[in-house]
Amino acid sequence: MDRQPGLSVRLKLTLSYAGFLMVAGALLLTVVWVFLLRYVPEEIRFPTALPDRSALQSAFVPKALAALAFLLAFGLAGGWILAGGMLAPLNRIKHATRLAANGSLSHRIHLEGREDEFRELADAFDTMLARLEAHVAEQQRFAANASHELRTPLAITQALLDVARNDPGRNTDELVERLHFVNARAIDLTEALLLLSRADQRSFAREHVDLSLVAEEATETLLPLAEKRGVTIETSGDITPTIGSHALLLQMTTNLLHNAIVHNLPEQGAVWVTTTVHPKGVVLTVVNSGENLTPQLVSTLGEPFQRGSRRIRTDHAGVGLGLAIVKSITQAHNGTLTLTPRAAGGLRVTVQLPAAGFTGR
Repeated sequence: MDRQPGLSVRLKLTLSYAGFLMVAGALLLTVVWVFLLRYVPEEIRFPTALPDRSALQSAFVPKALAALAFLLAFGLAGGWILAGGMLAPLNRIKHATRLAANGSLSHRIHLEGREDEFRELADAFDTMLARLEAHVAEQQRFAANASHELRTPLAITQALLDVARNDPGRNTDELVERLHFVNARAIDLTEALLLLSRADQRSFAREHVDLSLVAEEATETLLPLAEKRGVTIETSGDITPTIGSHALLLQMTTNLLHNAIVHNLPEQGAVWVTTTVHPKGVVLTVVNSGENLTPQLVSTLGEPFQRGSRRIRTDHAGVGLGLAIVKSITQAHNGTLTLTPRAAGGLRVTVQLPAAGFTGR
């Protein structure tokens, strides 16, 4: 925004201090003048001479003007020093702001001293910088991983096309089948990226949603996959009303249930889906049996393109965005996502969302 040049805040404060001091001094001198004229007896004012108001003025006014001049100089000098001390924290905040505008997000103000308005502003700015730095780093990792993931199917497609061009007599049925598989995977990845972007931007309409019905719908959709892999699904819980996007919450629940089915025991696996309601929130819990997971591995599963140890070797490899999408959808609905390894093996995933009619957390 283009602005006209103006006085600095320090100069404005200095003039304000000096002006206030001048007004106070003038009022004080006025009070003294009135007091001398009205309440001091003439014989005290002029003990050896005849009463003369002009003589009193001649004696008082020059000294009053000299006192006002001194107050003006003192107010300007003192106000300048005081304003500089008061605005020193603001200068540090301004310096940090300029560094952040130039791309340096690692700088922190760390304003020392007791709490006041400037230090609250500095602490809030440091917190904002920390979150912004983490967000930028996450986006950079996401962009690098997305580029790598998209490059793989494109490279495979290019290789298959080169084979078909260099060997015209080769049976193309196998090449077409492999191209179809690779292209389908690229489409799945692109759609997952678009869904993740949509959730991050929170550009969706909100409506009343019963999370228990969403869980039942996701279970019915994935029941054939569970039966194919020998996994049993048990659902239970209460009516769990919340506010959000039905499509995104269904996608979130479907992703959780799909992960629970795929990352399970090779035989006689189980998945437990429960919904509960609290005064200020609703909870969806998806628990699955499976191999033992370390807390270190579990802590990374919500990041984009982080895969479990067996995902790449399965027929439902996914694109590495399942739990990342779940995390993004949960945050877009002002909820929290908790991943916990089970002592008996497998994973417990808990999603807590605000209950309908409650917008806080």
